[in-house]
Amino acid sequence: MSAIQVYSEVGDLEGVILHPPGPEVENMTPKNAERSLYSDILNLSVARREYNQLECLLQALVPTFRVMDLLKDILRSSEIREKIVKKACYNEGHPELIDALLDLNEKHLAKQLVQGVPLERTTLTEYLSNEHFSLRPLHNFFFARDASVAIGDRVLISRMANKVRDREALIMQAIFDYHPCFRVQTINPTDESSSKGNISIEGGDLIIASENITLAGIGTRTTSGGIDFLVKLFSGQKEKHHILVQELPSSLESFIHLDMVFTLLDHDTCMVFEPLILQSNKYQTIQIDIENSRVVSIKNVENLVKALASLGMDMKPTYCGGQNDSMTQEREQWHSGANFFAIGPGKLIGYNRNIHTLENLHQSGYEIIKSRDMIDGNVDLSSIQKYVLTIDGTELSRGGGGVRCMTMPFKRKR
Repeated sequence: MSAIQVYSEVGDLEGVILHPPGPEVENMTPKNAERSLYSDILNLSVARREYNQLECLLQALVPTFRVMDLLKDILRSSEIREKIVKKACYNEGHPELIDALLDLNEKHLAKQLVQGVPLERTTLTEYLSNEHFSLRPLHNFFFARDASVAIGDRVLISRMANKVRDREALIMQAIFDYHPCFRVQTINPTDESSSKGNISIEGGDLIIASENITLAGIGTRTTSGGIDFLVKLFSGQKEKHHILVQELPSSLESFIHLDMVFTLLDHDTCMVFEPLILQSNKYQTIQIDIENSRVVSIKNVENLVKALASLGMDMKPTYCGGQNDSMTQEREQWHSGANFFAIGPGKLIGYNRNIHTLENLHQSGYEIIKSRDMIDGNVDLSSIQKYVLTIDGTELSRGGGGVRCMTMPFKRKR
């Protein structure tokens, strides 16, 4: 059986990859925060405490892997470490670092690749530089969803919209290509000779609705060229496939990915940011139908919920921020209120700060459970049909993402 198996968003989780935030998060200043895709700088000690709740929950429930552990494993091979180091250094314009990095052991090399390589000021140009690092820290890597996504029994390596994140995709491809736990087929748009021009595609914009239905966001992180690459990928299969594309606003930054406005919670329930997903607006929803290895139809549809229903997936929406107040909806969407991660059908993890969203879920039959109660053994989850495990997200949410953003599932029951 393949190590990779993801044919839905809500099948029982059997494996997930995480990257707890580390020193790379603090290797940032207000001057370069925007370049690093942040609107603010994070307090690492608080972010770690909050993230620890998520990791403890998942470790208690499913097989859990850390990026750094997997990376150190593959860096023990001199051949693999040479490939990774050379590609990273050439891609980022610092081939002079190759020899020094290859002299490091796997532990220190993994740290340098993720936390950044400090700039050595041995020349006047370096001395006068405003940069602090030759290879920049991967400030965004704790959002492990973005750099790769499991689709069926393969892994799509993202072509990141911002070069500051390219090394994340490089690392994730190396893990899936070379780690003995995986060794699966990876698909990378940058490896395709025909993949030129305006192509970017990120994991937060892809939602695996079913074996033959994929949802995709198109906006600041995933372009139309990225969707076309996805169409080409599914056109290589004999089975019918439907791609539902949701256009996203170019601002605010809380709309960077589809999973910030829409996530699947159960076989028949979804979470929506109502103003964008269900209300009339200028943002298009497009259905692409693929059959017999070619596109047979591209058309506008009313919205994702109705399009899914027409394809046999009837979804009852629940509402980010509730339905009573547009300001509450906007505030909770900003704090990743639509961004839930399913560990099974109707079994979710999300932030506890979005109280109106959680109240709406409670009214829809979900029991709201604090992470500490579950970790301390005060709750028997086996007796609860639908629930939301909540973690603190005061600091993590300021990074611009939620629990789904921070998890890279690679195996689910079908």
